[in-house]
This record gives sequence, structure tokens and C-alpha cells, in this order.
Amino acid sequence: MTTFVQIVESGSLRAAADALDTSPPSVVRTLASLERHLGVRLLNRTTRRIGLTDEGAQFLERCRTILSEVKEAEAALTSRQAEPQGKLTITAPVVFGRRYVTPIANQFVRRYPNVSIDLLLVDRYANLVEEGLDVAVRVAHLSDSSLVAIPVGQSRRVVCASPDYLRRQGTPRVPQDVSGHRCVRYTGLAPRDEWHFRVGRRNVTIPITSVVSCNQIDSALDACIDGLGLGMFFSYQVVPHRKAGTLACVLEEFEIEPVPIQVIYPHSKLLATKVRVFVDDCVKQLRQVTFG
Repeated sequence: MTTFVQIVESGSLRAAADALDTSPPSVVRTLASLERHLGVRLLNRTTRRIGLTDEGAQFLERCRTILSEVKEAEAALTSRQAEPQGKLTITAPVVFGRRYVTPIANQFVRRYPNVSIDLLLVDRYANLVEEGLDVAVRVAHLSDSSLVAIPVGQSRRVVCASPDYLRRQGTPRVPQDVSGHRCVRYTGLAPRDEWHFRVGRRNVTIPITSVVSCNQIDSALDACIDGLGLGMFFSYQVVPHRKAGTLACVLEEFEIEPVPIQVIYPHSKLLATKVRVFVDDCVKQLRQVTFG
């Protein structure tokens, strides 16, 4: 098959022989043997040119597909034996990336010194293909079918406030109570002045009064910790503040469905060793975490 494809791509027996580092008679014998085996003529040969027969044209595409699969199989086996190397580009949300992905990335570089990492921590959805990114960790549902997503956990949308605020203003008992409270709106989670809850089997939307609106998560959290109002955040974003007692969650029985946390990479039959090993490592470690 390799000889047949090379003859077609080279345009002559002699050129094919040169490319294959063999002699023209050897190329002729290989082609003749293949045609005898198949029982059909693949090429029409004259002293000046070589042309594909109809059978040869059909067989050529099959050969190219098979040879490509063989190369990928060999490369995949070789890559599994190789050590990760080269630059690895990773993106994740700011807080999630700082708290969970950065330690995994740093550990990965220590383990594999031939790897360098570019870590892009942003609260927007970076396009992996257009921006040349290898791996993303996302707190979101996946809608792009050109990507592979591996679930590692879930994060809830939680409403919380400082204990001081709750003492002063009271604790909301049902979602409708939120309308009477001052609120800190993190625009990355609530682009409009409204929050969503689940009451029984119904999803309900409650308008809020924003005293602070911010697109930066740390500033929004600081405003909530400082007692300026109720805030809605992802549960992983408030884990250390709940543990420290600076924030307390309310209305937990009215939360809407959790959002999946997923490790994502572009579809590829042959995944680079650095990507495959990092994804495996990242998935294993993140599945051991409780995200609040």
C-alpha cells in the first residue's frame, strides 16, 4: 500500500523509488505483486505517464485512510512511552484556577521539568481552538461538540452574607424575602438585577436591589464580607470564607440545579503526551475535592 500510494503521489516509478530509498525494479515488482493479489489493475502505465484506473482510484483512498490510521496507532504508542515536554496552555476561572488548578500545574512542572505552562485565569470562556489553548477547566455546561469534556464535580449557586449583616437585617427565609434586602451583584454570575431559585418544582426569578455591582469576583466577595448585603456566588468561591466564619449561606433549600465542573480539551485522535498526562492528572486530583 505504501508503495502504491507513493507511486501515485510521486507521479513516476523512478520518483517513487527515490522517495522509498529503493530501486525502480523493486517498485515495479511490489506493484505487480499487489495487482496480482487484488486481481485488478491499479495503474495504467505508459512510457510517458502513469494514470489511475477506476479501481485504483477507489483503492487509493482506502490505502491513504489505512496508512494514516497505522501512523496514528504507532504515534499513540510512542507518545505513551514518552515523557511530557513542551509548552502547555491552560485556562480556568480566576478563583477556581488560583485555588485548584494552579497547585496542580505547579506540581506538574516540578514532576516534568521539560514542560512549561502558560496559565490563563479569566472569568470569560476562552475559545480553545481560536486562542491555541490545550486544556480548560470550566464551571459550565458544554455546548461545543468539537470539545471533549470530562466531569470532575459540581458547584452550587449559593446566597450568602456576613454574620453581621444577617444580625442587622435578618435572615431571608424564602426567595421572595430577597427583594427586601440590599444585594451585592457579581455580574459574572448575575448579568441582570435578578437571581434565580427553585421553589418546589418551579424555577422562580426574584428581582434584587444592587448596592454594589462588580465584574471582579474578589471585590464582590469583599463587599459581601464587609456586610454591604446578600451576595450570590458559586459555592467553590466562598469555601474558605465559610470555613473562616466571615460568610454564611442562606436559602440553601431553594438553590437551582448545580453547574458541572469539567476538564475540557479539543477533539483529537492523537492527543499530545503533555495534554493527555495533564488531563489525567487534573481529573484525578479534582475529583478528590469537595467544592462546597
